[in-house]
Amino acid sequence: MAAAVLGAIVRTLCSPCWRPGTWQTQIRDTHHRASLLSFWELIPMRAEPLRKKKKVDPKKDQAVKDRLKKRIRRLEKASQELIPIEDFITPVKFLDEVRQRPQVELSFEEDERRALLLKKWSLYKQREHEMEREAINSMLEAQQEALQELKLTSQELHMEAIKRDPSLFPFEREGPTYTPPISNYQPPEGRYHDITKVYTQVEFKR
Repeated sequence: MAAAVLGAIVRTLCSPCWRPGTWQTQIRDTHHRASLLSFWELIPMRAEPLRKKKKVDPKKDQAVKDRLKKRIRRLEKASQELIPIEDFITPVKFLDEVRQRPQVELSFEEDERRALLLKKWSLYKQREHEMEREAINSMLEAQQEALQELKLTSQELHMEAIKRDPSLFPFEREGPTYTPPISNYQPPEGRYHDITKVYTQVEFKR
């Protein structure tokens, strides 16, 4: 806007047909022209005085950058914080020596009886394992003989017999337990409060 007004005034003053008496007439002809006295009032005063630049010590600036780089390296080397497994952490109240049960000292005869019982149990489980392995081997041999005979008899029946049975999986089997089950045991029913703590994993970007 200011440039347009200035250009109009310059063109008016430089025009050969301009006369001092015709200034008011030309002002009435167009609204783009203004008097010289009001020209400076049309220019928007948006500029601010220049601020004095502060002198920055290069040593201090370099020290700040070095501290920042050192902190970044420290964060990169630091391993991620692992979430603690509270099930494996013994509470402090259970570490009190008053709560510890006194160790029961067994007699020599009781120690020998338990050691002999453990040896007998180990020998029994070893024989049971050997018998089970022999039974499985005999069944596998009989199965291979039956498949060979079936292959000689009918090729189609042999192909059907060696197909995988999808109903066998998932296979579930309950093994032996250390203690026998309690007959007519009714588990207690009750309410519980979920006090599981939720942890947030903080990851450092490298």
